[in-house]
Amino acid sequence: MTRMGTLSLDDFKAVQIPVPWGHISGRWYGNRTERPILAIHGWQDNLGTFDRLLPLLPDYLGILCIDLPGHGRSCHLQPGMHYSVDDYVDIIPRVMKEYGWQKVSLLGHSMGAILMFVYAALAPHAVDMVISLDILISECRQPEGNNLRLAAHNMEKHLGEDERLVGGCSREPPAYTLEKMCSALAKGSFNSVRQEVAHHMLHRQVTRSRLYPGKYYFSRDGRIKFINHAYLDNGLFAEMARRIETNPYLVIKASDSPFVGPSEALSILTANNPNFEFHEVEGTHHVHLNEPEKCAQYIVPFLIRHRPPPALNSWSKEQSLQGKKTFQANSKL
Repeated sequence: MTRMGTLSLDDFKAVQIPVPWGHISGRWYGNRTERPILAIHGWQDNLGTFDRLLPLLPDYLGILCIDLPGHGRSCHLQPGMHYSVDDYVDIIPRVMKEYGWQKVSLLGHSMGAILMFVYAALAPHAVDMVISLDILISECRQPEGNNLRLAAHNMEKHLGEDERLVGGCSREPPAYTLEKMCSALAKGSFNSVRQEVAHHMLHRQVTRSRLYPGKYYFSRDGRIKFINHAYLDNGLFAEMARRIETNPYLVIKASDSPFVGPSEALSILTANNPNFEFHEVEGTHHVHLNEPEKCAQYIVPFLIRHRPPPALNSWSKEQSLQGKKTFQANSKL
């Protein structure tokens, strides 16, 4: 049996997927002759969030990592438009339509994983696999107290950002050294991202200053900080979990993170879906970036089971578990 290699960060094709407001930027890593896994990052992050995880994944599959609108190098929405978690779900079928996919395999972190849960429930026939990093679905946000105050605050701030855009403000945002920006990114993540790995995301969301040599400014859309969050019902989350049925679904929970989702939705998937897996690893919300091997130890055998290479389609479950052991041995080299 041929030994599997792993993905290389140098082996990618830059892509631009046309959308009505411009384009979605991405990188297609590895195998470009087969349908890849679509990877979507979290809120205010970009595709660089997967930089340290990808080299631990098998190279027989391709991974198409994209920047969501307003993030990374993807186009911003037009002035007057508002970013919404609900509307971001539409990005998945847009990418599928661009490449003519009838089905999609999904890998997501944080908000990206939330989008995948929603899409898997809306179109279970079109999803053949989901890998969810540190969240299943966000907890139900009740329209009361602090949540209402936050919604009002975000509305005002968003309007201010919009006025700045419509006014054609040509003044550069504040500029900093890359070292200070790495520190700011780590601090802004509540220290979920370690400062020494922050540069993996930084390179896609900064622009070199024209006014201050050696300094940069954040180029992501300021409006994404004030994104709309849906006020959904836990009963709806439960019904969505039921609609996912037996689709292979892997959730990796970080021990130091408060996120995962409503217990009822998790219970339904655990009870009803024989292809559902839940694992907890030690680390922060960005454990896949800080210590990717902790996530890869579960992702690799999951991929081998549910998206095996053609020569391995007849592998038994026992052989799939052997793939996990092989990964663990290789990760120590």
